[in-house]
Amino acid sequence: MTQILVIEDNLDLAFGLETALENEGFGVEIAPDGKAGLQRALKGGIDLMVLDLMLPGLDGYRVLRALRNEGIEIPVLVLTAKGEESNKVQAFSIGADDYVTKPFGTLELIARVRALLRRAGRRDGPALPSIERFGEIEVNPASRTVYRAGQAVGLTPREFDLLLALLKRRGAVGSRVELLREVWGYQAEVMSRTVDMHVAELRRKLEPDPTAPRHILTVWKVGYRLER
Repeated sequence: MTQILVIEDNLDLAFGLETALENEGFGVEIAPDGKAGLQRALKGGIDLMVLDLMLPGLDGYRVLRALRNEGIEIPVLVLTAKGEESNKVQAFSIGADDYVTKPFGTLELIARVRALLRRAGRRDGPALPSIERFGEIEVNPASRTVYRAGQAVGLTPREFDLLLALLKRRGAVGSRVELLREVWGYQAEVMSRTVDMHVAELRRKLEPDPTAPRHILTVWKVGYRLER
């Protein structure tokens, strides 16, 4: 099993990432600070690291530098609230492989994790299904493309992630809270109305009659489900 080390001092975020990654078939370990994370990484057996930069004590920059100085070349996905260009350049210059700015969607992070593992030639959990279909819609998760009756449909990244989140449930209901957490990550300012607005856009783009949807259905007072 592919093993991922998450070094993150926000334990709510860390445990959320642990759940999301484990649901994708990865093994996950959590380190609450830079010192503990570096010690664990130096023991070996880790295939990829998700590393917060702003850590107490030993910050992520120093963890990454120490890791590379020891000749450990596992992929490192930097996770931070700092989005300035200089921070990205600094992280990449000392050995980061990718960079995600908080707040983020967990599906985006998982896609980046898979891409890093593929580039490193490591197993990346269960393979994504090649094609998903419902009605006249065809979805390719690997290429993130959608076709309706053979014609390409342009979805925004959030719309596509929301569609994938519904498809993954195989007809089960996704509550608004669950969908917010999975697609939009840990954005406190995002409200459940955001899910409703994006569902309305998906229906407009994918349903034969958006006012009487056949596939993307509302479950009253709960959330949404996708009927094939």
